[in-house]
Amino acid sequence: MKIRKISYLGHIIIRTYADCGSSSTRKGLVLGAYDGCTAAELKLTKIAQQFDEETGGKIKHLLKGGAGIKKGTAQVFTNISNDFYSVAIAGLGQEGVGLNHKEQLDECKENIRWAAATGARALQDSEISAVYVENFTNSESAAEGSILAVWQYQDHKNREHQRPNVKTDLFEGGDKDGWARGALKAENQNFARKIEETPGILMTPSLFAQMAIDAVCPCGVQVEVRDRDWLETKRMNAFLTMAKGSCEEPLLLDIGYCGAPPTDKPIVLIGKAVTFDTGGLCLKNCKGMSEYRADLAGAAVTLAAIKCAAQMALPINIRALIPLCENMPGGRAVKPGDVVVGLNGKTITIADTDNEGRITLVDPLVYSKTFLPCLVITTASLTAGIRWGLGSGATGVFTNSNHVWREIVRAGTESGDRVWRFPFWKYYKQKVTEYTSIDVHNVGKGPGAQPPLGAAFLKEFVPKGIDYLHFDITGTGLLSTGIGAPYLRKGVMTGRPVRTIIQFLYQVACPHDKGDEC
Repeated sequence: MKIRKISYLGHIIIRTYADCGSSSTRKGLVLGAYDGCTAAELKLTKIAQQFDEETGGKIKHLLKGGAGIKKGTAQVFTNISNDFYSVAIAGLGQEGVGLNHKEQLDECKENIRWAAATGARALQDSEISAVYVENFTNSESAAEGSILAVWQYQDHKNREHQRPNVKTDLFEGGDKDGWARGALKAENQNFARKIEETPGILMTPSLFAQMAIDAVCPCGVQVEVRDRDWLETKRMNAFLTMAKGSCEEPLLLDIGYCGAPPTDKPIVLIGKAVTFDTGGLCLKNCKGMSEYRADLAGAAVTLAAIKCAAQMALPINIRALIPLCENMPGGRAVKPGDVVVGLNGKTITIADTDNEGRITLVDPLVYSKTFLPCLVITTASLTAGIRWGLGSGATGVFTNSNHVWREIVRAGTESGDRVWRFPFWKYYKQKVTEYTSIDVHNVGKGPGAQPPLGAAFLKEFVPKGIDYLHFDITGTGLLSTGIGAPYLRKGVMTGRPVRTIIQFLYQVACPHDKGDEC
């Protein structure tokens, strides 16, 4: 054997050992190894050790001296087994880690995602098209890491130059039900990523609506598409005003999943769905504007979450509202300083047309009270400030309920896609409401504090007496930085925080004190 190539994928190191064979018939296997007592020592997982014994101890021989494998790295070997063209050994870090309260992270499950991701990606880069993954003691996390890692967006690439899509599956001896749950979560996050990646010309409000119908109706989810006439009848003037600059007609999707008796109060999910955001007359810089094809990330996450809830048959009622429009600088576009009236009668000054997202959410928030919800959740790429404050490390959340906060932070701990709570104080309310001529201002009195001011603005339209949770996902829900999560390829949309919201819905639907064992 000899080294054919060494490639670097961020912090992933891959060494591939050469062999011959047809790529169309290649199967690969991902196995794991923990850090040993010394830097030159590794400890194979139980499944990896059993596989090694069945293949004559070749893996242990090749891994003498540690072979440079640690958490976040993988090595690919050939000529190990007749059943698999290549075997990837991925680092799991230290054995015996678990729930880290200070980090708000189940480190065992996250290390499994890392190992499954680095191993699967290494095999993908070795032109393996069928990847089998050991369960690493938690099949759900292994499925999430591997399926997220090998996802590609190639819809507009010449077919002759497309890379083969990789199929992942569970290696023998694992928890098949856990793998199925993890696969559903990861596949729906990938579904959100695909929506976010699609160019604005192919994801207009009407095209999004049709895509939503095609995606969720087969899962038993109902979709109603509300057009301009309906919006005008309901006097959703704030939303209609923000859509005036585009020739694309605004639409409101009303999506319902009934997994519990009709008497159970639903959770209402509202997702920002600006299918392309130029900033309107307050035009964004051209450099980087293309990222805002994903300014519908809140809607993509919302749609993916309700789709996954239906596929998992969660015993819960969910209603989703998705206001679809474009923010364009057309001749009829809203002008800075214009005043509109929200569905609850409050007047709003639109001082910055690039703060359009909060305006589009006003009317759906007020309208949500018609469903008598127990909780309302908004998800939106709302402010650039959340990216400056948190980067891509966590999604900023705002809530008026400590109980809801406890459940959502627990969900982020389980999913590895963490959240961080920001203040929802009256101090910020005053900064968006204390104006002499209008009720609410869509920028507020600075300087700074964009995320709390944006959340305080939305809070003015939340039905009274209802628990409320808001996700600001500008830092986590757009392009991946490639830092901290090797299962999300750098420069590709993330689909975050789909898995955290699904985990939260699962905890609400099926109350339990602690997560699955790892």
